[in-house]
Amino acid sequence: MTEQNDPRFATTLARGLSVLRAFRVTDEGLSNAEIAQRTGLPKSTVSRLTFTLGELGYLVQSPRDDRFRPGPTLVAVGHVAATSLSFLVPAHDLMQRLAEESGTLVVLAVRDGDKMVLIRTWRPTRVASIWLEVGQRIPLQPFSSWRAFIAAATPAEIERIAAEHLPDPESLDALLVGRPQALADMALQGFVSTPAGSGMSAAYNAVSVPFRSSNLAEPVVFTCGALPAEAPIKRMETDVGPRLAAAVRTLERLTGQAPGLVRMEA
Repeated sequence: MTEQNDPRFATTLARGLSVLRAFRVTDEGLSNAEIAQRTGLPKSTVSRLTFTLGELGYLVQSPRDDRFRPGPTLVAVGHVAATSLSFLVPAHDLMQRLAEESGTLVVLAVRDGDKMVLIRTWRPTRVASIWLEVGQRIPLQPFSSWRAFIAAATPAEIERIAAEHLPDPESLDALLVGRPQALADMALQGFVSTPAGSGMSAAYNAVSVPFRSSNLAEPVVFTCGALPAEAPIKRMETDVGPRLAAAVRTLERLTGQAPGLVRMEA
């Protein structure tokens, strides 16, 4: 039985949360029509949801342009959630140092349905880095972040993802077919890599390492990315990848977390 068919599943709540997830860091507010386009919900449904979320303080509506923005209640909830991720405190210095030393953009991504969402970025100060921002979503494709996630996910976690009836099950199947190679790469070198041009439209070289926090139900992924002109894939794999793997192992020791990679099943 899927969650949507389970009588305990609150469809209205799920739709309200999808409205909140529609917002991105770069947005200057969203109209009901834009929210409807991003969520796939009817505009009439979105209007009722944004009104309710506004009454509860999760959204605010500007009197100048009628566009909705995150409200104080949502900001407070997000602050509590971010504070609960205690590993972010020691991760900051480790990943900023890595960004500076490697000249790459370092990001932290978590899964949200069929996307990986960036929740933190660390940029080198003296190098032009690729343009990825907090809130940006990475589609379900064989990018390094997804490969690292699939390598670290347990069979039960993978089964839960498959049961969500994602819009593009073929892409998940392709990732699962590549899971043994991702596990082998992690075992051999401590990271997975993806060169520019892989997947749908990756314009940058990337290396990724999973991290498992006791505060979260699934692994998260740290990734270093750079344009090919700034960091050829060979340097990413021989220099940046080992640096990222070492940084994540240090983070595991500092936070007392178990390694993010599970053993390959027989």
